[in-house]
Amino acid sequence: MLSRRHFRIKTLQALYAFFLSESDQVAYGEKMLINSVDKLHELFVLQLSLLVEINEFARQRIEDAKGKYFPTEEDLHPNLRFIENPFILALTVCPDYLKYHQKYHVNWSLYPETIKRLYLSLSQSPEFVHYMKEPDKPATHLAFTGWMINHVFDNNETLADIFEDKNIFWGADFDLSVFLLHKTLRYFQQQHFRLEHLPSIYKEDEESRKEDLDFMRRLFRQTILHNAEYEELIEKKLENWELERIAVMDRIILKMALCELIEFQSIPVKVTLNEYIEITKSFSTPRSNHFVNGILDKLMIQLVEEKKIVKRGRGLME
Repeated sequence: MLSRRHFRIKTLQALYAFFLSESDQVAYGEKMLINSVDKLHELFVLQLSLLVEINEFARQRIEDAKGKYFPTEEDLHPNLRFIENPFILALTVCPDYLKYHQKYHVNWSLYPETIKRLYLSLSQSPEFVHYMKEPDKPATHLAFTGWMINHVFDNNETLADIFEDKNIFWGADFDLSVFLLHKTLRYFQQQHFRLEHLPSIYKEDEESRKEDLDFMRRLFRQTILHNAEYEELIEKKLENWELERIAVMDRIILKMALCELIEFQSIPVKVTLNEYIEITKSFSTPRSNHFVNGILDKLMIQLVEEKKIVKRGRGLME
């Protein structure tokens, strides 16, 4: 399942789209936010299926090589390490994976060249060569599979374009879905090298799922409803700078942080500040981290003095 930071990121993306659209349809924007989180699961399954497709391509190459008129010794007795990767084999019989593969109508038949290029890039890497020579141990398979996930999906513009063509939300969701891929690998390890189910987007129990949904909806809606108020607070802390000159992403991050500090009484102040500073590092400019941190420090002093930050519980103000 995703963490609260991931839900903050999804809310940030939804708010960015909402403010850029200059829309006043808050309910529609909220609906699109929840839809984008739900669609993230489909992207995750598509990425899992791509690993299976690459593995199947390798399997077919081995079969084709055996059918040559004059096969070599290597053709007849190939190294099967990759096509017998236990994680991918477990994935192909995982009930959850099979269910969602059918539900989402997964089909890579339109992208044979993409599959081929991905396999060739993988198989020609030093990591792949090393993996094929290593002893057949669980740790070897886990280490290589973790590396393979990053190698296939990290900064791959071709795949990003393919996924974004399928769904507009997915261009910005690669990091979140890759997080789920690695979580699946941990499930595989924890379940003694079987996959009984895939990780879900939300927590398993209904009450926790509702809490996550309520958190996103409330953060989205309250940031919009208090937009003017938060912008005024931020503008007063700027020195020789106009609010409009601040990057849109930085403004939204600041407003979300203010919303969480003021409106969410059960979330510790330190947690909120740390979360949005970390989000700034990933989603804004290199200089934004210090800028956002500085503005939030100033706003914290003011809001505490004015008793606008009220936290209910021991240690929440720290």
